[in-house]
Amino acid sequence: MNKTKANGISIAYERCGKGTTPLVLLHGYPLDHTIWEQVVPLLENDFDLILPDLRGFGESDAPAIPYGMADLAADIAALLGGLNIWKAVIAGHSMGGYVALAFARAYPQRTLGMGLVASQVLADTPEKKAGRYQEASDILAHGVREVAEGMSSKLTADSVLQARLRTLILRQRPEGLAGALQAMADRPDSSALLPGSDFPVVLIHGLADGLIPVERARSVKAAVPDARLTEITAIGHMPMMEAPDMTAQALRYLKV
Repeated sequence: MNKTKANGISIAYERCGKGTTPLVLLHGYPLDHTIWEQVVPLLENDFDLILPDLRGFGESDAPAIPYGMADLAADIAALLGGLNIWKAVIAGHSMGGYVALAFARAYPQRTLGMGLVASQVLADTPEKKAGRYQEASDILAHGVREVAEGMSSKLTADSVLQARLRTLILRQRPEGLAGALQAMADRPDSSALLPGSDFPVVLIHGLADGLIPVERARSVKAAVPDARLTEITAIGHMPMMEAPDMTAQALRYLKV
């Protein structure tokens, strides 16, 4: 992987593609950039693809916590700046969607488009926030194995993918998971962000998503009539792995 310094830490990333539109693909929790591997060949003729490992994940540094979504967004802005890319389409899966929203909030003039894949604009409820903080504490005390065993079946009903995701989660560091959980817990509500935006929005959601219900995407579509919503039957929380063709097709709408 390539590595660059961003905000005092090392951010790892892959870059590929023959297109002229920069598209940043942000992974969700508790994963890394490799979740996009099946989508990359389908998009590389259309986009200049940048696939980072968010801070704390994959081969990127895991700095001291706490930090917030704005910090993760600043990492992406610094990464793009180092690549001499001023504007980009930002697409994020689940937590990666929260980072994409934070990027658009902080850098609206640098946002060419937005893709939310199995994500949402709402903030956590107080109960959910407390749960994330408790889970972060548990992970720091006991490691990531319990997360790997418990979460893989929540991400998808596909047993083969569950095994791949379990292995992927086990590669992550406790500090990275804990930092991300706290950042997600503290993120602001973004319901008012997209209705006033002047960039295209794509929403991709599985109808069998048990972590973030499809109604969250439908509510964004209702608030942003020009947004493109792709609902995928019998697909869970991992559209890019469960239905890469449909995911790629939907993301192509963001080509400029």
